[in-house]
Amino acid sequence: MKSKVSIVRCSSYQEGLVHESVRRAIDLIGGITNFIKPQSRVLVKPNLLMAKPPSAGIDTHPEIVRSVVKILKKIGCEVFVGDGPSVWGNQIENVDLVYEVSGVKQVCQDEGAALVKFEKKIWKKNFPFTSWVDTSDCIINLPKFKTHDFTLLTGAIKNLFGLIPGTYKTELHKNYFDPKDFSKILVDIYEEIRPCLTIVDGIVAMEGDGPATSGKLRNLNLLLASSDCVALDSILALIMGVAPLDILTNKEALGRNLGQAQLDSIEILGEELRDVMGEPFMLPSTSLIRKIPRPALKLAKKLIRYYPYLEAKNCLHCQACIEACPFQAISMKKEKINFNYSKCSACFCCQEACPAQAIKVKRNLFAKMIGL
Repeated sequence: MKSKVSIVRCSSYQEGLVHESVRRAIDLIGGITNFIKPQSRVLVKPNLLMAKPPSAGIDTHPEIVRSVVKILKKIGCEVFVGDGPSVWGNQIENVDLVYEVSGVKQVCQDEGAALVKFEKKIWKKNFPFTSWVDTSDCIINLPKFKTHDFTLLTGAIKNLFGLIPGTYKTELHKNYFDPKDFSKILVDIYEEIRPCLTIVDGIVAMEGDGPATSGKLRNLNLLLASSDCVALDSILALIMGVAPLDILTNKEALGRNLGQAQLDSIEILGEELRDVMGEPFMLPSTSLIRKIPRPALKLAKKLIRYYPYLEAKNCLHCQACIEACPFQAISMKKEKINFNYSKCSACFCCQEACPAQAIKVKRNLFAKMIGL
């Protein structure tokens, strides 16, 4: 049976337009009651990476959250909204500030949804999840469509990483610093926590060195919805201009039969895929895809290395990069950030944490010699 993915155009974050577009995206794949029973307890999980305003394009836009809450309230659901804030090293982002600055706190106040924190945890298999995954009957996943320096795409599957509370996220980065191994962990999480419905905020997407302040915003004007996160991420990959199986989480999930990644196994409703595929996305500086012929890619991965470096003129000396590093590879001496590359795993958590676009990508000599 084919997985259904809806694609709906939405040209702005104007409240009424977003609400109509979200409702249509859900209706195209069967309607809200096809996924959520009336009077259910529903956890709505947006992507709230850091305390930035909606105009920054980093977090799921609050109007997407508002629309979903309204739709759930209409069928009598009890709605909880929450996310596990980013963890930089052992420093947890101030979740209250993230909720307020992102605009999600105001939406919850306006619409009568409970804004919750992921303070208590419950172990499932090998991971501690927020206890809200058991308190709720189902989860609605609201990722932001962005590129990612480490995983190439952050979308439907990657957004579930936020269900891991506290500093355990750092432990996972430490223990699984290879992108392939980390992608397996993300799929482990998806296999354990399967959201009933996922709606992707692609009205303003992000390309380049995402998923935070170093990325570039792109007006895509799209919303996508499905109950199959693998199918959704596969369509996002095609819109980006890369093959679905170049996204390691898609490849891993397909191998476990957790969803559809082949286009002929996905039914697209709403807009035609060919009509929404424009110029390929600018990929992260660390991505070798589309830079090197595929037969040479395996060898290139062994020879080419990328590292973070500081663009001093942008640095705020806030030490967010130091707190973010899982390997304690960054220090500050005499008001200057220093990298110990012998400890660096090139996970680029430092770049993700930087609020000022001060962390850039450095290439090794071989990469420079071949023009990458």
